[in-house]
Amino acid sequence: MDEALSAQLQPDVPHAARIWNYWMGGKDNFAADRAAGDAVAEVYPEIVRMAVQSRRFLIRVVSHLASDGGVRQFLDIGTGLPTMQNTHEVAQSINADSRIVYVDNDPLVLAYARALLSGTTAEGVTTYVHADYHDPDKILQEAEEALDFTQPVVVMYMGVMGYEPDLGIVRSLVGRVMARVPSGSYLVFWDGTNTTPAVVEGAAKLVQSGGVPYILRSPEELTTVFEGLDIIEPGLVQISAWRAGDDDVEPIEAYGAVARKP
Repeated sequence: MDEALSAQLQPDVPHAARIWNYWMGGKDNFAADRAAGDAVAEVYPEIVRMAVQSRRFLIRVVSHLASDGGVRQFLDIGTGLPTMQNTHEVAQSINADSRIVYVDNDPLVLAYARALLSGTTAEGVTTYVHADYHDPDKILQEAEEALDFTQPVVVMYMGVMGYEPDLGIVRSLVGRVMARVPSGSYLVFWDGTNTTPAVVEGAAKLVQSGGVPYILRSPEELTTVFEGLDIIEPGLVQISAWRAGDDDVEPIEAYGAVARKP
């Protein structure tokens, strides 16, 4: 890691990706991250379950779209730190020739990019675009070097759009990316919701602890992100319940859906 990148990591300032890593049981975090994470978990203990369930949701979604959907291209925007069963590992275990593009603008994620890209199959492609989700033109331009936009693409926003306070901007950013991918592509989107007082208090505690504010929205607001697309079964639901089968469903304040572009 070069000195310029190291200087941006700021281990004494709570960092969203590292806090999430801590909640998931990872080791890529510092004392400030653990303190902020503990402060949130004190008032909203379910946040730890949400972190774990978010990865289980990703695994189920990617598995379904790679197998039943037959899609071999994934654009994972706001990927965060590598953990267990990342998008490329799930997709390429089903179709070895799958192509995955990860996108993030975080210097810490950039520092770990090599770890994230390890384990790709010889037949497939796994690459990383250093860009902000507010710049879809750059994302699409660089992703086009690895993805074929004449074939379906799975576009993924996994619990990252709460950092944008304006829902209209969120809808515009997602819409601009989905306008570029062809018919038969999919949007996967989930986010935290303001559906209990405890989760709202937890979000406030995160800010008090020095974390970046995260906007919680209602399920009805999240539904508007999918306008113009066909949401597949079971619709917009708590992510722990999405095609969970016989698994015990843990209720959490996070809703998501998968939608197909007509």
